[in-house]
Amino acid sequence: MEQRKITRSDLVSMFLRSNLQQASFNFERIHGLGFCYDMIPAIKRLYPLKEDQVAALRRHLVFFNTTPAVCGPVIGVTAAMEEARANGAEIDDGTINGIKVGLMGPLAGVGDPLVWGTLRPITAALGASLALSGNILGPLLFFFIFNAVRLAMKWYGLQLGFPQRGEYRQRYGRGMCCKNSPKARRFSDCL
Repeated sequence: MEQRKITRSDLVSMFLRSNLQQASFNFERIHGLGFCYDMIPAIKRLYPLKEDQVAALRRHLVFFNTTPAVCGPVIGVTAAMEEARANGAEIDDGTINGIKVGLMGPLAGVGDPLVWGTLRPITAALGASLALSGNILGPLLFFFIFNAVRLAMKWYGLQLGFPQRGEYRQRYGRGMCCKNSPKARRFSDCL
């Protein structure tokens, strides 16, 4: 069996698609349809048979809710797990969705205050102060700084998540999560 690999162009396509994640917002699955849309380039690359593509897409049509600016690591890890599964690793649907659910909550807890509570108000205040003095650069500065940081968080998050491949499953399956809990608690106290 030949190894199936997600290419850099697939990652770029997934990144670009992730910017439309909120376009399909609904109250049943929040960003679930958007996340499924993000995964299409990887699924098409990894599963040549239509039936396998349909099964993979159904796997990602579940509830998903995190701050869109920090969804990159979830997309990356999920794509890596799909790649491992397509290449014969025994990864079931529950494991893939379990990792997604396990990452989306903590990332939302960090992403919401970071993006909506810190980045946006600071950049908006900077832009508004310039705009109040009649400078047209105020709104432009807000738009470009806010989106540059947001897009960088998303892109580098995707890069962070994808190279890990299936190591998350192995690491947390061996109980490493429990060993790292005090470090995680100290980190969250700083936030």
